[in-house]
Amino acid sequence: MYRGSYRMRIYERENFGGMMHECMDDCDNFIDRYRMSDCMSCHVMDGHWLMYEQPHYRGRMMYLRPGEYRSFREMGYGGMRFMSMRRIVDSWY
Repeated sequence: MYRGSYRMRIYERENFGGMMHECMDDCDNFIDRYRMSDCMSCHVMDGHWLMYEQPHYRGRMMYLRPGEYRSFREMGYGGMRFMSMRRIVDSWY
């Protein structure tokens, strides 16, 4: 189980462009909370996260560990829009 802090910056455009928001908690809807219609890149500073294609943690997801993610499109997620995210706080092995 990860017991550290959680911190991620999400960006509206690829290569960390456009509007940016720093997140430390789950977000069930980017549009409602941040007035952001799209999320195309991110920088995970702390923790492990899941990003979902639909609000309220539904649809396909992508796992993110600490690192820079400059383009979701180039990672093979070109047709997906990410609309919610949550921290991975428990894991079972």
